Amino acid sequence: MLFSKPSKEFVMNELQRLMIEQTPKTPQIDLNQSTGDLIFSGKSIPENAAKIYEPVFNWVKEYILNPKPTTNLRFNLEYFNTSSSLWLAKILKVLIKIDQPNYVLFIHLYLPLDEFDEMKEFEDIKDVFAPITDIFHGAIASIGLKVYGTDDNGDVIKDTLVFI
Repeated sequence: MLFSKPSKEFVMNELQRLMIEQTPKTPQIDLNQSTGDLIFSGKSIPENAAKIYEPVFNWVKEYILNPKPTTNLRFNLEYFNTSSSLWLAKILKVLIKIDQPNYVLFIHLYLPLDEFDEMKEFEDIKDVFAPITDIFHGAIASIGLKVYGTDDNGDVIKDTLVFI
């Protein structure tokens, strides 16, 4: 009996995990295709944001071709500069192109507890995150926004979930 190689369209290669170690000016970045977790934590004030974020951007473009049914994008950034925010927005714009209507992209945002408490009502949350949520227009996958209130140690004290 002869066996043939599967055609290229049926071969789905898993992306290599992309890990970038944290420095005093750059965040730890952990992108894991096998779990669907995309984690950014620490500070992001690099002098050359493209050097850090371009490989991440390229990885995410590959990820959306074979995403997990649930993708968890975790932004646990204490501080980020303008150039970092531009790259993070570009990455988010790619992720909303997940072309699967039954898939979910959860965006997890970690805030200090006092900032979290200031957003008492749903409208406040929508207003605060309007610049982010404007990016979501035209998304095919469902988008969820989960906001966490953290204490001084970074432990989650409160959370709220908003579907967009």
